[in-house]
Amino acid sequence: MEPFKTLTSRTVVLPATNIDTDQIIPARFLTTTTRAGLGAHLFADWRYDSAGAPRSDFVLNQAHAAGCRVLVAGRNFGCGSSREHAPWALLDYGFRAVISTEIADIFRNNSLKNGLLPVVIDEATSAWLLAHAGAEVTLDVVSSTLTLPAGTRVPFPLEPFARHCLVEGVDELGFLLGRLGDIEAFERARCGRG
Repeated sequence: MEPFKTLTSRTVVLPATNIDTDQIIPARFLTTTTRAGLGAHLFADWRYDSAGAPRSDFVLNQAHAAGCRVLVAGRNFGCGSSREHAPWALLDYGFRAVISTEIADIFRNNSLKNGLLPVVIDEATSAWLLAHAGAEVTLDVVSSTLTLPAGTRVPFPLEPFARHCLVEGVDELGFLLGRLGDIEAFERARCGRG
């Protein structure tokens, strides 16, 4: 994972509520064990018609969405079944953060383990962001704040270990491997070989 300390980006707004993981990445695309290429199938049933042609009315198919790294969604984003492919698809597409008033626990955990920042904010901030698609925001992982265009700083919850992993660009396994020397020393001492 690449380290994530701050990000300034325009937003893409998807105001629907209860966007579940099958809408994020439909089950028929879960045949892979790697992230590569999943971004092409992100929101596939909304992005493409039955012939596979892009729907011009879907936000990700519009020119202003190009290059945006922050998705602002309606309440209860990422609900439904647990599938790591959902954050993988968002990351492969180019998103680095999802903002909502409510993000499903399993989706939030899968996101943090893969370097996607789930940002839970208050209703008033959400309403402003939903009404101002394309607003340029700054996310600061170290201070756990979202800064709006006018300079208003909005705090968001982020567990310290998740913050550490994002800032350092490591997942849980990478964190443990980074302490391999300490682990081996503990094992040697515990087994009387040290």
